[in-house]
Amino acid sequence: MRPVAYSRVYPLLLALCLAFSLAGCATTAATLPPEEPAMHSVSEVQDEYVVKGTDVDPWVGFNRSVYKFNYHLDKYVLLPVVTGYEFITPTLVQDGVSNVFSNLLELRNLSNCIFQLKGTQTLTTLGRFLTNSTLGLAGIFDVATNMGMAKQAEDFGQTLGYWGLKTGPYMVLPLFGPSNVRDTGGIVVDAGIRYAITSAFFNSVGNMSDGTENTIKNSMTVLEAIDKRHLEKFRYYGSDYPFEYEMVRFLAAKQRELQVIK
Repeated sequence: MRPVAYSRVYPLLLALCLAFSLAGCATTAATLPPEEPAMHSVSEVQDEYVVKGTDVDPWVGFNRSVYKFNYHLDKYVLLPVVTGYEFITPTLVQDGVSNVFSNLLELRNLSNCIFQLKGTQTLTTLGRFLTNSTLGLAGIFDVATNMGMAKQAEDFGQTLGYWGLKTGPYMVLPLFGPSNVRDTGGIVVDAGIRYAITSAFFNSVGNMSDGTENTIKNSMTVLEAIDKRHLEKFRYYGSDYPFEYEMVRFLAAKQRELQVIK
C-alpha cells in the first residue's frame, strides 16, 4: 500500500496511543482542582481536528470514505488472500519472493537517484541491482546488503520534492493509502517507467505470444501486491485509537518530509 510505508507509521502510532492512554490514566488517578475545566467530548475534539485539517486536507470527507473503503478491502479481500499465501508458502520461499520484487524495485530507485543527481547513491543502487541479479540469482538472495551496499529508497514523488515542488493537498488513494497530489503524480510516473522497462525486457526475450506475456505480467502484478501486503504490518483500526485517521495523516506527512533529502 504505497507510496507511503505503513510499517513505519504504525509502530509510532501505537507508541503515541500508549502515551495518550498512560496520560489519561494519570489524569483519572489525580484529584483535579475545582477550577479545572471539564474534559471535551470525543465529538468536540474530532470536529476540532477536522477544522484544523482543512488547509492540508480539503477533501477530508472523500478521503475518510476512501480510508473506510481501504479498510473493508483490506479486511475482506487482501488479508484473507495474504493469510492463505502465508499458510501454503514456506517462509524461505516468501523471503525469496520478497527479495526478487525488492530487486526489481531497484530500477525505480536507480532512475530517481539519477533524476536527483545523487552520484554516490546512483552507483550504490546500480551495484546492488547488478550484484543481486547475478550473485543473488535474479534477486532471490540479497547479497548486496551483506556486502555493505545499503538500499536507497527513492521514488518520483521524492524527486519532485527534491527539486522544490510542494506536496499539495493530502489524499487517500484506493489500495495505496495515504498520499498527496505530488506523490500521486509520482506514482503514475514510476509506473510508466516500470512499464517501459518491463516491455523492453519482454521484447528482448522474443518468441512469446501476447497472451503468454500478459499472463506473466498479470501474475507478477498480483503476486507483488500479495507480497507487499504480506510485508506490511499495519492493520486498519488496529490501535483502537479514536483519531486514527488524523494520526495516520500526520505521520504520513512527516515521513515524506524526512524522505525528501536534498
